Amino acid sequence: MPRRTSRTALDRLRTPGRLTGFLKTASICVLIAGLLSPLAQTASAAEATAANDYCGGQCSDILPPGENGNATLAQVLLNQAFGTQPDHAEDQLGPYANLAKGYSALTNSTINTFFNDASFGVPSDQVASTLSPAGRTDVTIVRDKKTGVPHITGTTRYGTEFGAGYAAAQDRLWLMDVFRHVGRGQLTAFAGGAASNQGLEQQFWRNAPYSEADLQAQIDNAVANNGTRGQQALADANAYLAGINSYIDASDSGRYFPGEYVLTGHKDSVTNAGTIDHFKITDLVALASVIGALFGSGGGGEVNNAISLLAAQQQYGVTKGTEVWESFRERNDPEAALTVHNGESFPYATKPANAQGEALPDAGSVTTEPLVHDATGTGGDQSASAASATATANALTSAKRGMSNALVVSGKYTASGHPVAVFGPQTGYFAPQLLMLQEIQGPGISARGASFAGLSMYVELGRGQDYSWSATTSGQDIIDTYGVELCQDDYHYLYHGTCTAMEKIEQKNSWAPTTADGTAAGSYTMRVWRTKYGPVEYRATVGGKKVAYTTLRSSYMHEADSIIGFQMLNDPDYVKSPQTFQSAVQHINYTFNWFYADSTHTAYYNSGNNPVRASGVDAEFPVWAQAAYEWKNWNPTTNTADYTPASAHPNSIDQDYYISWNNKQALDYATASWGDGSVHRGNLLEDRVKKLVAAGGVTRASLVKAMADASLADLRAEDVLPDLLKVINSSTVTDSTAAAAVSKLQAWLTAGGKRTETSAGSKKYSDADAIRILDAWWPLLAQGIFEPGLGTGLYTALQANLPVDESPSAAHGPTGAHAGSSFQYGWWSYVDKDVRAVLGESVRGPLVDKYCGGGSLSACRDILISTLKTAAGKTAAQVYPGDDLCSAGDQWCADSIVQRTLGGIKHYNISWQNRPTFQQVVEFTSHR
Repeated sequence: MPRRTSRTALDRLRTPGRLTGFLKTASICVLIAGLLSPLAQTASAAEATAANDYCGGQCSDILPPGENGNATLAQVLLNQAFGTQPDHAEDQLGPYANLAKGYSALTNSTINTFFNDASFGVPSDQVASTLSPAGRTDVTIVRDKKTGVPHITGTTRYGTEFGAGYAAAQDRLWLMDVFRHVGRGQLTAFAGGAASNQGLEQQFWRNAPYSEADLQAQIDNAVANNGTRGQQALADANAYLAGINSYIDASDSGRYFPGEYVLTGHKDSVTNAGTIDHFKITDLVALASVIGALFGSGGGGEVNNAISLLAAQQQYGVTKGTEVWESFRERNDPEAALTVHNGESFPYATKPANAQGEALPDAGSVTTEPLVHDATGTGGDQSASAASATATANALTSAKRGMSNALVVSGKYTASGHPVAVFGPQTGYFAPQLLMLQEIQGPGISARGASFAGLSMYVELGRGQDYSWSATTSGQDIIDTYGVELCQDDYHYLYHGTCTAMEKIEQKNSWAPTTADGTAAGSYTMRVWRTKYGPVEYRATVGGKKVAYTTLRSSYMHEADSIIGFQMLNDPDYVKSPQTFQSAVQHINYTFNWFYADSTHTAYYNSGNNPVRASGVDAEFPVWAQAAYEWKNWNPTTNTADYTPASAHPNSIDQDYYISWNNKQALDYATASWGDGSVHRGNLLEDRVKKLVAAGGVTRASLVKAMADASLADLRAEDVLPDLLKVINSSTVTDSTAAAAVSKLQAWLTAGGKRTETSAGSKKYSDADAIRILDAWWPLLAQGIFEPGLGTGLYTALQANLPVDESPSAAHGPTGAHAGSSFQYGWWSYVDKDVRAVLGESVRGPLVDKYCGGGSLSACRDILISTLKTAAGKTAAQVYPGDDLCSAGDQWCADSIVQRTLGGIKHYNISWQNRPTFQQVVEFTSHR
């Protein structure tokens, strides 16, 4: 059956079929003629000058597909009919894509062929427009000719933030509206009932089912608990909202608002009837809850952990089963790549000597709490059910798609003597992009970089006057699962001995077909039962007692708190050193790895509110919802507790180099997700950067090359295939099919094991057959090695903790296939450790048993050859079955990156790269 890509409602918008007869080409031209006049706002050229820029022209950035994420109805129709692009909607996609084949010849002087100049200000001859939003005299928005990025300069703090809000709405209004509705669980009612829209709102609302009062309370608490900075954040947010709403009013009256409002039925293209709702401050919290859940909420998965532990104990007995489970869990694997690699230990969520309070379910008793009720029409059909199942799995797994990477080298090892950094977040690929570029200069604010649309009152990832910062998802465990004992019925539970009613939170949605989304009418109610220990996610029995399993996240009801940290990062009077940088990011309660570089120093800090757990509690498994096992000094009313001190978080200043690709942070620091073992995609960076540092003389170009080279590497080929071939070649391969496959794999490995085009734009891979063979072979060899020894039950249960594979063509994560990010989760470490053990090589932190061929080299070889022959026999059409974009057998297309449409503008797909979406290259030359 063909694999289907994830599609939003506007992904379905096509011409002429989807938009019916009135949008045939001829009539499109007539319609557009009447719509062209309001396309542009009056703007005059003016000079904008840089101020306090200490980067010396050596700061660069890139964010595909382009800065302009808004399109009028006329522009949407032109794009759908003829493929034309609005200005600056796609001009960063080509340079981004071209690095894949252009990096080998890269020099410092050619970096900005593939990146933007990220210097402050705009040279006078590069000013495209200057706007004083709403006629204000205290702020201007200058846009440059090359990329159209807004450079906001204010003389008052209010004016500066007003300008930031206005610019955000200019570039991302429709997207901001989409995601405030996602955060409120109202996407289908707003944008249409496509199955992917149903899945998106369900995934996020399940874990953050907030009422309007909840959203407001989070703002009130963040302001009250942060003194003058809290008051300033509130004032900034209100000015930002005023700017957004001013643009809404102006674009509505001028009729240049995003065309998606017409296509989804919110506005009438002829009469202009209908409204675009103003944004309010609680919308910002709803937006923040989505971004936090996507990228900054490590943890969860305790119920799945318990299920696989029980399966291991059933297979092997309690003692050995527990040992086997622990060896696959790799809590503190001695062979794992580390960000802080100087040997310093930061114990967190470690295995207790004697676990206390565990509430493991009775075997076979676990059921997932249903979210969707009373479904009608397309709210309950087969597509809806599949989308709901995927959304539930994504919401409850600990294998969250963290993404993002960082390479930072100390000045001691660079050619200039100044630190060099190449870093950025892998946030997926969307049209318009979730992030937007901007520069903000005003009282107490001086920064350029990327911010999530609708939250761009501050730059969230970028550069200041003489420093730069970025983040990767860290994934340490800030979510715990509690077993609450039920009483009276299924909707009451014991809280400190008192039978207490659960709180019912509901969101009712209904939809009807629109021009953009022809999904037939449907409806449903999303229902969450909340307890003091968080929302109910599962039900089960424990020792025969009925329980509900709830998840409690330390950032739950605290989605707004991180605003203070971002405010500090933008303040040139606050961040002046690596120490003040670390102090700033300590105010961010989401789970991120933060990196810093200035002209002299580098630094790292792992953020997040890490709860102090009760003695003996094992964070891996559910515990009883009893006072003895709660977080230390936990207050259920405010969901606050004691958190580990800053010094206990992995942190460092001026280490020789730092790498991060969502790998393990430091010794003894456990992450909630599985897979921090001997082979991790972090090794792709570690090996390259370590080699550069050993040679010395690192430059911006050489560090970009290291990143780009890793972005094309197949992790399985580079770090596991050599040992697999060593086993196979331990005797002469006499089977002709196997021998031919081995020859192709070896040739690919010799060439570097990359997934790269034969030439730029060829849309064909070099070593295509070898890549096809490995893609087909990996799941077969993993099953052949492990299922006989583990048994089908345990082998299947462990896959719920850690998927076997994550190749570029796989449909994985919330965006489905064509998402770029790959090789984050898989069984490569297990295969690596087991095969090396069978070969008799030294393995630190080995699996308890040898699985491949029961430990026999010849039997292991037989398994590998047998599965290899099967894989070699699979056709390209079988390995790459095709989807809405790609025909069956099109290998390059199956891997390719798609800017997934969240609006009406479509873009071309690009060749696969495994790299950050927004990326900076920085080397500061001086300091204040």
